[in-house]
Amino acid sequence: MALKIRLTRVGTTHQPHYRIVVAEARSRRDGRPAETLGTYDPRAKGETVKLDLARVDYWLSKGAKPSDTLHSMIKRIRRAASAPAAAPVEPTAAT
Repeated sequence: MALKIRLTRVGTTHQPHYRIVVAEARSRRDGRPAETLGTYDPRAKGETVKLDLARVDYWLSKGAKPSDTLHSMIKRIRRAASAPAAAPVEPTAAT
């Protein structure tokens, strides 16, 4: 059974909203997923993607392949998560 990490559309007409799911590669787009990992709202301001990276890592270790769109989203989320940790803020001295 080949697994894919991909988007499933749940929004209405002209108001897209997606779930990030793990599903069998040959199942239909809106078929029953193995697990839901997060959500993606392209119309929202600010944070548009909510994703459980621990579960993504688990499924990637089991052989699941992300779609091209999800691959770029995962990379962007990982970069954003590591950026604040990589740049510590030093206190400023008031003179």
